[in-house]
Amino acid sequence: MPKWYEKGSVEDKVEWAEEWSPDNNSVNINWLAEDGEPDVREALARNKNIPLQILKKLAKDEHYSVRSNVAGHPNASKEILHKLAKDGDKSVSGAAKNNPNFKTLEFADKKSKGDKKFILAAVKQDARALQDTDDKLKGDKEVVLAAVKKSGSALQHADKKLRADKEFVLAAVKQNGDALQYADKKLMGDKKIVLAAVKKEGSALQHADKKLKGDKEIVLEAVKQDGRALQDADKKLKRDKEVVLAAVKQKGWALKYVDKKLKADKKIVLAAIKQDVSNLQYADKKLKANKEVVLAAAKQDGRVLEFADKKMQANKEVVLVAIKQDVYYLPYADKKLKANKEVMLAAVKQSGRALEFADKKLKRDKKIVLIAVKQDVSALEYVDDTLKNNPDILAIVNKDK
Repeated sequence: MPKWYEKGSVEDKVEWAEEWSPDNNSVNINWLAEDGEPDVREALARNKNIPLQILKKLAKDEHYSVRSNVAGHPNASKEILHKLAKDGDKSVSGAAKNNPNFKTLEFADKKSKGDKKFILAAVKQDARALQDTDDKLKGDKEVVLAAVKKSGSALQHADKKLRADKEFVLAAVKQNGDALQYADKKLMGDKKIVLAAVKKEGSALQHADKKLKGDKEIVLEAVKQDGRALQDADKKLKRDKEVVLAAVKQKGWALKYVDKKLKADKKIVLAAIKQDVSNLQYADKKLKANKEVVLAAAKQDGRVLEFADKKMQANKEVVLVAIKQDVYYLPYADKKLKANKEVMLAAVKQSGRALEFADKKLKRDKKIVLIAVKQDVSALEYVDDTLKNNPDILAIVNKDK
């Protein structure tokens, strides 16, 4: 684990664990899963965005509170839940047994699986029960319609005929747009169905017929719902300013899939970094060196220094704004600015430990060192040896003890 992570407070790490997502992954999820503080792992186990392999790891955690959160997780697999249902801690086993994913017809007898009344009640409670029903009932219109209205993804377990039936597929995609992937291929090219699907889940565009991926009305609806859907759009629409602007406003990360020319469009890039400054990494080189763009991002989040052009990393105004937002990104500033007294004064006022990145000369500058140690006495380890025994500095250190 890097030093900056280890230096983070428990509160910071809990926040990182709660906010982690595939799109917001500046903190390595494995660091969080292996953190020594149970509170951090417990927070991660509550996060609905974490992948299955991390859930599996946390399901073996020594702390019952972490395992209990895994047991109640909406994405916990049957395999995980059946193991946790046998856990020695009652709060863990109870949470596993009460998880909707645990309630399937897996252990029902053959007669029950063919009983329409029984199955109808089951799919209304948990649509996944359709998977374990008798094949005849997978073709029963009433049963399947009840299932897909509860969960569109249940369409995958329906009979082939019903997956080719417009009424059933429409009901499924209105509940879950991604259910489009289970529809008959012909219906993947039906504009009404695809439009309903992308309005619910923009990601459903990936399952649409190639022709409809070039339909502006459909793609515009898809990116308004989920900007990332732009990656599945036809090339010509990745060059369409209206579509692209709608995409990056919804999800700045979509800038990654924009046509090269529009990555140099200031309005589009500004909209993307407004979502998250890390999206600057997908912009044209010229805009990474554009002061207006980088300064706007720096006012929002100091992390922009990581993605800005070297010229901007050496721009005093930009760096000062950035480190006032978040001093932890000082390491990305140009060496010359780490030797600049004004910059380092601003940095150590934010965090005394920023002295670690200062030029050697400034580590023996009494004014800077005094401010750094006053802010955080642990900054003493970065002070030049010539000042470590200075009476004024030692007075601050001893006062803190």
